[in-house]
Amino acid sequence: MPKVLSVPEAVRQVMDGSTVMIGGFLSCGTPHELLAELAHRGVRNLTVIANDTGVQGDGIGLLISADAVTNLITSHIGTNPETGRRMIAGQLNVELVPQGTLVERIRCGGAGLGGVLTPTGVGTIVAEGKEEITLNGRTYLLETALRADVALIKAWKADRRGNLVYRKSARNFNPIMAMAADLVIAEVEEIVEVGEIDPDQVVTPGIFIDVLTRGVKTDE
Repeated sequence: MPKVLSVPEAVRQVMDGSTVMIGGFLSCGTPHELLAELAHRGVRNLTVIANDTGVQGDGIGLLISADAVTNLITSHIGTNPETGRRMIAGQLNVELVPQGTLVERIRCGGAGLGGVLTPTGVGTIVAEGKEEITLNGRTYLLETALRADVALIKAWKADRRGNLVYRKSARNFNPIMAMAADLVIAEVEEIVEVGEIDPDQVVTPGIFIDVLTRGVKTDE
């Protein structure tokens, strides 16, 4: 059974220099309470894997502004000017990955695969430094799997065994990230007793979850 911790207790599991996957899509499905506490705690030198960096003053944007992130693997940064400013100034190393490729690299990490072959990015700057493989006359890039020390994810509801239910589009990256990290911390709006969740509603089985913490209820 996962531990049920307060937000500050949960965040203490994230060490300086950790690689951290963070769920969400433009702050929808993002573990806001965990990120706010992480930024406040003053952690440093993180490698963050996420779809985006949200906006300034919210979600992952708090970590960027707090100078907590050294390396970033993401699909876009356009909604947070501070991320772009830090990248141009050489304060932040950014690896931009096509969104579908990013998802597949995380999925491979969770499934124990070495990587995925994709035609996306062939002939562009995305291909620089990557192995190209030709199959049946078509060229593919070998994109390697991604894993993390910690995943910070957001779900709507959990039971005490850690089985998670998501709400609509807030599901996004969270389920695959829960499979691709050594330690998974889930911020949830409600924790119920075992048996109160219909098994057909469970998306992430509790076996993947190490820590549960309660967050603020939202409309996501």
